[in-house]
Amino acid sequence: MKDILIITTGGTFEKSYSEDEGLLANRESQIKQKLLDKLRLPNTDVKVKAIMAKDSLDMTPSDRAKILDNIKEAIPVFQAIIVVHGTDTLDQSLQFCEQQLKTPAIPIIFTGAMKPAGFDDSDALQNFTEALYAAKIVDPGYYLSFHGQLFHGTKIKKNKSTRTFEYI
Repeated sequence: MKDILIITTGGTFEKSYSEDEGLLANRESQIKQKLLDKLRLPNTDVKVKAIMAKDSLDMTPSDRAKILDNIKEAIPVFQAIIVVHGTDTLDQSLQFCEQQLKTPAIPIIFTGAMKPAGFDDSDALQNFTEALYAAKIVDPGYYLSFHGQLFHGTKIKKNKSTRTFEYI
């Protein structure tokens, strides 16, 4: 049995449309209903912990510290951690965590999406499923799982013209 913690922070991945407000915004996490309930995950125990619901452009240093604190708290309990994060500053949070906790004892995999999980043409399900798979097979360390690629380490950046990530 593999115990995996999903830490959600919001980002485009978790945005939803409100007809009352007429806009896309981060609200309560929908990962369980929109994604986990659609997957067959035998031999995997997944827990979801929503620690904030923010666009990553609004993240502060204290938000990044909160992500790190939740990672540190979870390491003794779980065998892998997936952090769902907005793509605009995902690289900054990943680098912050690596600077503060250089060698985690388990895999820590960040992921996000260019389109919200609730959209038919969203990349959220693909990225999330790939992150779950990676969490089961990779060695301890920091990773980004995105668009069929698994980046090891923190030397990554978002390429806005290709709408994906790449090594720097």
